[in-house]
Amino acid sequence: MKRPTSTATAARPAAEPDADPARATAQAQPQVQAQLQAQAPTQASAQASPAPTQARLPAADVPRPRADAVRNRERILTAAREAFVEFGSAAPFDEVARRAGIGNATLYRHFPDRSTLVHHVVLFTMARVTASAEASLAEEPDAFAALCRFTHEAADERIGALCPMLSDGFDGEHPELLAAGTALEAAVVTLLATGQDAGLVRADIGVGDLMVALSQLSRPLPGTACLDTDRFAHRHLQLFLDGLRAPARSELPGSAATLDDLRQKTM
Repeated sequence: MKRPTSTATAARPAAEPDADPARATAQAQPQVQAQLQAQAPTQASAQASPAPTQARLPAADVPRPRADAVRNRERILTAAREAFVEFGSAAPFDEVARRAGIGNATLYRHFPDRSTLVHHVVLFTMARVTASAEASLAEEPDAFAALCRFTHEAADERIGALCPMLSDGFDGEHPELLAAGTALEAAVVTLLATGQDAGLVRADIGVGDLMVALSQLSRPLPGTACLDTDRFAHRHLQLFLDGLRAPARSELPGSAATLDDLRQKTM
């Protein structure tokens, strides 16, 4: 005879979800806390080590000088260079401002004193002459044509303006000037040596010969009224350049002038 099944046991389902939400939440909390504790070190590590791209500002965020400020600065330096050629480094600031087409306040905002202005005029001129030497050698058909182009362009840049400014009180040992001088010397030495190696430029001259002639032929004496000599400068420079062609037609007296000779300030 079979034993009857208990109705209480038969009526209870095998696995039924708890109908009490509060009690279900209380039972789930220990599991949630355990998961959060396991994830906490990973999240802390991610916060402590941001992605490399977040540490570097994009180039667009770097502030740039205003275009009008750059133009004003270049006008001032060009005007000051011209004034220094004509009057020497003691040229009045009023004259520089007038030639630049700006007010005195704008001039002083860029260059608060004379020594600062002289410093930057020298840098400005050296940088432009260096660029001319490099471009001439890269773009002209031969090294002698490059030498001719460079010489005429350097005259237009008024490289002769550097000489009257390199006087007592000028800080020629400033790191910016030393770097600019090194770059200029390297460019001109390469230009001249390339012409000599190609047999196009006479071998008995040095960079000092070129720079002295260029300086003397590209500017009038400071403080004089002989400004009309500008119209003869390029004619005389070409005569000088024709004398540099190889083969040489004469023997030069003395020895080639070097840049070290010019640094001794004996010329």
